[in-house]
Amino acid sequence: MKAGPLSGLKVIELAGLAPAPFACTMLADLGADVIRVDRAGTANDVLAMPFDPLTRGRRTIGVNTKSPEGVELVLKLSETADVFVEGFRPGVAERIGIGPEQVHARNPRVVYGRMTGWGQDGPLAPTAGHDINYISIAGALEPIGRAGERPVPPLNLVGDFGGGGLLLAMGLLAALYERGSSGKGQVVDASMVDGAALLMTQLHGMHAAGVWSSERGDNLLDGAAPFYDTYETADGKYVSVGAIEMRFWGDLVKVLGLDPEELPLHVDKSQWPRLREILAEAIGKHTRDDLVALAEGTDACIAPVLSPWEAPSHPHNIARGTFVEIGGVVQPAPAPRFDRTPPATPEAPHERGSDTTQVLTELGLTDADLTRLREAGTIT
Repeated sequence: MKAGPLSGLKVIELAGLAPAPFACTMLADLGADVIRVDRAGTANDVLAMPFDPLTRGRRTIGVNTKSPEGVELVLKLSETADVFVEGFRPGVAERIGIGPEQVHARNPRVVYGRMTGWGQDGPLAPTAGHDINYISIAGALEPIGRAGERPVPPLNLVGDFGGGGLLLAMGLLAALYERGSSGKGQVVDASMVDGAALLMTQLHGMHAAGVWSSERGDNLLDGAAPFYDTYETADGKYVSVGAIEMRFWGDLVKVLGLDPEELPLHVDKSQWPRLREILAEAIGKHTRDDLVALAEGTDACIAPVLSPWEAPSHPHNIARGTFVEIGGVVQPAPAPRFDRTPPATPEAPHERGSDTTQVLTELGLTDADLTRLREAGTIT
């Protein structure tokens, strides 16, 4: 049994990329026994990486799901599982023979998680897409960017991970909670469009209240406000400033050595261009780290803009153990924190298919069975 609040939970994950693996990584981080079903004999995809943090903390078996015996092995695994996760286009799992009906026929208590971009239905459901496409129709991409410029893709954080993997993980846990009273599993249809739209809930409220402009780069939180933006420092690096409230603004003014009597009112939108020039000049006199040191102990809401490779060395992240090294790769640690059932540091990713013998032996297969299946190309 692994350490963590999900210790004892068994998850079957059909290998995929990004959002579904992220959801399963979180489950594994928190103690679930995740068994990843990889394709037998060949790599999963050209984007697959050795030591991929999104494959950490779980066992892996190689199965040819195009063969009847391979499908039977996956269904047999599902008989002992609490959660089953796939990230295929709608209908693919059913054609293979491991869709919800087939799995629930073996184990009606399974929570069957489905991760897609468009969702299981709707006119776009059968078509291809990527994060940038999903967040486009969700209304999450258009507001991101500078005034007068085109929208800027926020990496693939909003669709794949925030609106995808996190949404799926939450849905799986909600269905498991409901199963505690009903005794029945169900299908969780997690769509990146739905999830990205959900992340925009506050902006819909602000727009309805008349406090969010339809123009990109013209609002409090999109870089238009000079007190909520990034600025270049003397050494060519950047700091972020988030001094929205008056008392935080007051601390920022003090840190920068500005005279508040000579400054325009910071909430007066007509004065934002002038105020931005003043802040840029004052901030530009300092190096990034010197300015952050000046702000230490205040509520000026200044932080260094760190690269992903700098972040693990920040004193706050070191103190909290926000990053860990696993298999020689520095990466984010499991989150959130639990006081009674803290999870252990995840294991390094296992070599694809390296746990096939162990997992299938636990299912009751004999050495002779495994030899026959390997010779047939059903497993690796």
